[in-house]
Amino acid sequence: QVQLVESGGGLVQAGGSLRLSCAASGRTIRIVGWFRRAPGRERDFVASITEGGSTNYADSVKGRFTISRDNAKNTVYLQMNSLKPEDTAVYYCAASTNWIYSRSMPEKYPYWGQGTQVTVSS
Repeated sequence: QVQLVESGGGLVQAGGSLRLSCAASGRTIRIVGWFRRAPGRERDFVASITEGGSTNYADSVKGRFTISRDNAKNTVYLQMNSLKPEDTAVYYCAASTNWIYSRSMPEKYPYWGQGTQVTVSS
């Protein structure tokens, strides 16, 4: 079993920055993804990172968001810069102990955190 705890959400003005953290405990995790759900939308892929550090991003966040991991702390971070009002959403981290080929698909991740709210004001 894997437990995930997100933190770091909050209210920020447009153009500002936030860093989300996802602390994992339990089994060894191979892939971690960040997803977000805005009001009226499905869960959207944001970014993912493998145990080896390979990353991928949604087009909407490329160049603004950076995903990273600290294996010693078993923690994955999402650094969000140049935030826009359309980034407002509940952000979730998700994890898999197995390899995932379609890392942007939320149904591929069996473990989820509780979510953290990010609100960007204009």
